[in-house]
Amino acid sequence: MAAKRTTKSTSSKSSAKGAGKDELLQYYREMLLMRRFEEKAGQLYGMGLIAGFCHLYIGQEAVVTGIQAALQDGDQVITGYRDHAHMLATGMDPNGVMAELTGREGGYSRGKGGSMHMFSREKKFFGGHGIVGAQVSLGTGLAFANRYKEDKTVSITYFGDGAANQGQVYESFNMAKLWDLPVVYIIENNQYAMGTAVKRASSETHLHKRGASFGIPGEEVDGMDVEAVKAAAAKAVKHARDGKGPYILEMKTYRYRGHSMSDPAKYRTREEVDDIRSHHDPIDLVKKRLIDAGHATEDELKELDKKVKKIVSDAAEFAKDSPEPDPAELYTDVLVEAS
Repeated sequence: MAAKRTTKSTSSKSSAKGAGKDELLQYYREMLLMRRFEEKAGQLYGMGLIAGFCHLYIGQEAVVTGIQAALQDGDQVITGYRDHAHMLATGMDPNGVMAELTGREGGYSRGKGGSMHMFSREKKFFGGHGIVGAQVSLGTGLAFANRYKEDKTVSITYFGDGAANQGQVYESFNMAKLWDLPVVYIIENNQYAMGTAVKRASSETHLHKRGASFGIPGEEVDGMDVEAVKAAAAKAVKHARDGKGPYILEMKTYRYRGHSMSDPAKYRTREEVDDIRSHHDPIDLVKKRLIDAGHATEDELKELDKKVKKIVSDAAEFAKDSPEPDPAELYTDVLVEAS
């Protein structure tokens, strides 16, 4: 199971950037869980146990980890198809997520949603959506409901640099600012969308400025630094929760793998990827801070990694052992007849 999230550190001694020992260890464990989970998903895909599309999040772990650390109970999360880490960040069970990836009955959508379409009402995770940009209007709708109910909850709506050029995104921006809806738009700019560099597809490459004509404030954030993400998210979420309307955070991040498992990523050089891995890896950054501050030793972090790998291995075994859905499941969750 993923660790319980808190909105502040439980350690009184903080590092130079503000996070204490317990908070840094929590970030490290959660990002490791996401990394190891995605690596295992890649292996299962190669073995033919995961079918269809499979979009891995390796390299981007600091974004969802930092964002989730700034949220409160009741806040909603909605995203696109690169969604496995978002599920883990909200506290969804790795067993259920892996079972869904493999199309098994024990999955969150009972094996019918797969990689791109699983949900958890309990954890306030509303997908996982395969249509590029479609989740932005839905996330805005969640924020409308929040404002209508006056419950002080915030909708966290993720989308990528490719989706940032979709028309419905701007319709959503207009509605969100017109009614000052409590929504924070997170643009996960991993710089290549499906395979085209941002500078080749966007006339304005500073995506956090996309809300300017609507009066929506935005800022660019180092999405490879979990503490920078947490700080920016706390500011943006407070802005929305206080009734000041939407906020845009552009997370400058990077995915190490291709767009999906079927993408060889020939549009960039191996040297470029290796440079990011060597100098900007989000997990290595937290590891260095933990060791430099004397919060943990190399051996202690290796032991933590072993425990995380065991969780992921158990999830894979749970998925393999879970039966495939009964054919009758084809007819469930399709139509609701109202009296």
